[in-house]
Amino acid sequence: MFSASPPPRRDFISVTLSLGEAAGAGGYNNSKAWRRRSCWRKWKQLSRLQRSVILFLFAFLAVCGVISYTNVGEQWKSLTNKSAEDQKTEPEIPGLKPANPAVLPEPQKADANYPELSLQKRSKPLHVRRGPPNLQIRPPRRDARIKAQDVAGKTEEEPGQADKEEKTEKSIISWRGAVIEPDQITESPSSKIKEPEKPSSVEVEDQKEPVPVNERQMAVIEAFHHAWKGYKEFAWGHDELKPLSKSYSEWFGLGLTLIDALDTMWILGLKEEFEEAKKWVATDLQLDKNVDVNLFESTIRILGGLLSTYHLSGDSLFLEKAKDIGSRLMPAFNTPSKIPYSDVNIGRGTAHPPRWTSDSTVAEVTSIQLEFRELSRLTGDEKFQKAVDVVMKHVHSLSGKNDGLVPMFINTNSGQFTHLGVYTLGARADSYYEYLLKQWIQGGKKENELLEDYMRAMEGVKKHLLRTSQPKKLTFVGELAHGHFSAKMDHLVCFLPGTLALGAHNGLTADHMELAKALIETCYQMYVQVETGLSPEIVHFNLHAQKDRKDVEIKPADRHNLLRPETVESLFYLYRFTGDKKYQDWGWEILQNFNKYTRVPSGGYTSINNVQNPSNPEPRDKMESFFLGETLKYMFLLFSDDVDLINLDKYVFNTEAHPLPIWAPA
Repeated sequence: MFSASPPPRRDFISVTLSLGEAAGAGGYNNSKAWRRRSCWRKWKQLSRLQRSVILFLFAFLAVCGVISYTNVGEQWKSLTNKSAEDQKTEPEIPGLKPANPAVLPEPQKADANYPELSLQKRSKPLHVRRGPPNLQIRPPRRDARIKAQDVAGKTEEEPGQADKEEKTEKSIISWRGAVIEPDQITESPSSKIKEPEKPSSVEVEDQKEPVPVNERQMAVIEAFHHAWKGYKEFAWGHDELKPLSKSYSEWFGLGLTLIDALDTMWILGLKEEFEEAKKWVATDLQLDKNVDVNLFESTIRILGGLLSTYHLSGDSLFLEKAKDIGSRLMPAFNTPSKIPYSDVNIGRGTAHPPRWTSDSTVAEVTSIQLEFRELSRLTGDEKFQKAVDVVMKHVHSLSGKNDGLVPMFINTNSGQFTHLGVYTLGARADSYYEYLLKQWIQGGKKENELLEDYMRAMEGVKKHLLRTSQPKKLTFVGELAHGHFSAKMDHLVCFLPGTLALGAHNGLTADHMELAKALIETCYQMYVQVETGLSPEIVHFNLHAQKDRKDVEIKPADRHNLLRPETVESLFYLYRFTGDKKYQDWGWEILQNFNKYTRVPSGGYTSINNVQNPSNPEPRDKMESFFLGETLKYMFLLFSDDVDLINLDKYVFNTEAHPLPIWAPA
């Protein structure tokens, strides 16, 4: 007898296969009811465990499907915003401290009659709000507080824009330890002109609590009020105040002090004074007049002041006036060499060199670029930038330099350097070096020739012009004349510590910051070692130790003080980048000495003839416009702990302390 074999074990796989075979054996019926009954019978034949496993698998697959759909949706949504986010990313400088990538978006306008050159994608219309990005405007009260402003650079792609723009490979410059990767920005006005856009306005994205005005800043505001009181009462609408005689002097007859001080009033929060000055610009500033003006001085003071005030206030009045004066200065470039003449008649449209020479100074023809480049960017008219770019390219290619150092004069007919063999960072050459760096920063760090010329020049300074004084071993910058070194240093050279610090902040070699610290100590000693605590115009340093002699020697013809800003300017940069409060203390000492020896009781401050005579400094009866336009402005910024009060990663100062925006990236 054989025992019956047990039925085969039916697992999940065998049941599934058997069901499939039965279906394929012809038991399939096209009737929907039959199919439902057949499926139900087969489902009932499964064990409870098998049914549970199947239900669990279906549930698991359903959950996975929901999760996958959510993730894919998130990724798809992020892809739509990717290009906008990528635009905010700037390349880092390998191995060096990078600059803060923040930049100012496309400038604000309120008048469609002055369209701007497109340097980035078209902005959406935004709400108008008075005040620059990140700039806290404060009224002249210690407890004054207002909301700080940030600008959202919201852009949208124009149709076909991506197809038109070519991607260029970033070039890297290596110069004695500095490896610089240029920022990715749109084409400059001279190389890519689009249809001008309608003006956009300022929109506030974030609001943050401002840093309150402190006591030292209040002292600066009080000093400005005192200077402005004299100007308003005795020199209103004229170029310069003569505070002792309670009168005025004219240079161009264009309200030079008033225009130079516009953005200072805005930054200090002096709204009433600003509005009064603005009214004069609107109704009384007449540019159509038969008068000769100096191209350089009118560019840095008038054009620069109007452009800066336009950016800070957003008022198109100032852009309108800037375009007018810029156009009237253009005849200066009508020379055989395209090196501009020094003087222009803004009413007749003619230009000429000085009566005694056909030369222009190198500093003058190479320190107008920031302003004319920005004017092209705002108006969409490339002629302004083209004119000044030709000058820079020409100077870049000239022979006669000494390791990057340039002579002081250039001929407007031949286009060649003259008076060869004399090299200085003082008068007639100083701002050439300043504007090499600042144009590179303004344009987004991509104009390689400018950076190369700047770096080579700084190496030339270290090689030929740096020396150490006795007994304090102060590092100073002298002059070179036909191979002979002179220990002479202009106060004007005290711009250099700030410029070096700005370059180091923007990723250049770190030893520039160390040199900046050494040089600002020297500039401070040019004040400290003088009886009034005010620096003379020129000093000579002792190179050899001698008993009872200071580092600084002053010749009788050089002991005047013109209320110059250069040392305070560099103190501002050094404090902003290092946070060392000694720089604020040094600036406070200088302000107190200005108040002690140059303040005129009836209103205003005056230049003095003798910084070595505290009992009689011999006042000159002249208040330079740059005292309000530069010196007091840099004082106010120096005493502020608010890095967003003219953020140096968003603005670059022209050589008259007028902040202009760094061009935004693509």
